[in-house]
Parts: sequence; structure tokens; C-alpha cells
Amino acid sequence: MPSIERSNTKSLVERRTESPEQSVWWSELSLAQKFSASSLGKFGYELKFIRKEKGRSLAVLVCNDGVAVISEDGEINTSPSITIR
Repeated sequence: MPSIERSNTKSLVERRTESPEQSVWWSELSLAQKFSASSLGKFGYELKFIRKEKGRSLAVLVCNDGVAVISEDGEINTSPSITIR
């Protein structure tokens, strides 16, 4: 059984193709958003873009079919009501 655990851990790590810090959007994030994006990056999320509305920014990250958003305050929402085209 230990070999199964190792293979699951390995596949989780291999799923990550790019850390959020490598995104062209990284410099546009607030410090709180950077901390949260780094945390999500460990689970395979990639920073795709930043949506700016009403003077506030919302970082949008994607992992497989999942979407997460991070507010300027660093609050993570893994079930946002956002449509990605």
C-alpha cells in the first residue's frame, strides 16, 4: 500500500505546470493576493488573469476544471460565480 500513496503524491506534484509566481500577472497582485496564490499553487492552481472592477482587483486561478478567485484582501473563494470563456 505505501507505493500507492507515493504515486498519488507524485501525480499531485506533476500536475503543476507553472507556479503562480511565473505568471505575467504576478506583479499586479497585492501582497495578500500573492500569499494566497502561492498557497493555491501548491495544489496545482495557475494564475490566469486579473479582473478589475470598480477599482478593485480579483485574481482568477484555474486548476483542471476548478476555478478559484482571490480578493485584494487575500480571501480565497474556490466556488466563485464566475464564467470563464
